[in-house]
Amino acid sequence: MINFDDVVANVEIKEMMKNAQKQLDVLGYTEHSGRHCMLVAERAGSILQTLGYDEHRIELAKMAGYIHDIGNSVNRIDHAHSGAILAYQILKEMGMELSDRTEIMMAIGNHDENTGTAVSDISAALILADKSDVHRSRVSKKDRTIFDKHDEVNYAVTNSELRIDTKQKKVILDLKIDTQICPVIDYFEIFMERTQMSKRAAKYLGLWFELIINDTNLL
Repeated sequence: MINFDDVVANVEIKEMMKNAQKQLDVLGYTEHSGRHCMLVAERAGSILQTLGYDEHRIELAKMAGYIHDIGNSVNRIDHAHSGAILAYQILKEMGMELSDRTEIMMAIGNHDENTGTAVSDISAALILADKSDVHRSRVSKKDRTIFDKHDEVNYAVTNSELRIDTKQKKVILDLKIDTQICPVIDYFEIFMERTQMSKRAAKYLGLWFELIINDTNLL
């Protein structure tokens, strides 16, 4: 049976992730490579584990989280769909069960806010994990004079924590934003669609999505 470690070790996946980041660097996008993918994998798995899902579903969520952005090796535009197809084919060649690789394909194909939504427990966990990774470490540009709004907002976030409150049935995204870099309102200007997507993903899992910025509950 294919597991998370097998996916991380796969040479083809490593090469696609490397070239995806190379392309995004040229285009001026934030970091979408190893750090981001590993963090999303860990958070997606942790979400389902905290909610009591079985080990198999947790493992699938981690795998989907790790490879969700390989479509960026093709093109940033429509990367969720191209990535889903790439992932399906690679996992098939690795010998993964049909039902499992289809689940991962579906989750990856629905992780982008422009075209997707939560359609399964795995996709919901992937969305919440992916959209929660807002942090200055994702900004690859060194010169702040060429930052765009996305760069400014990410750079302003000094801490990002995602946690589940099972008693109150909430998933909480807790951010610390340096308002000397950008005002809190800029977060909503840039990430409103992602926030709405996270709310829908939380609802799919039977949770309320709560956003806290600088110790103030905003959702």
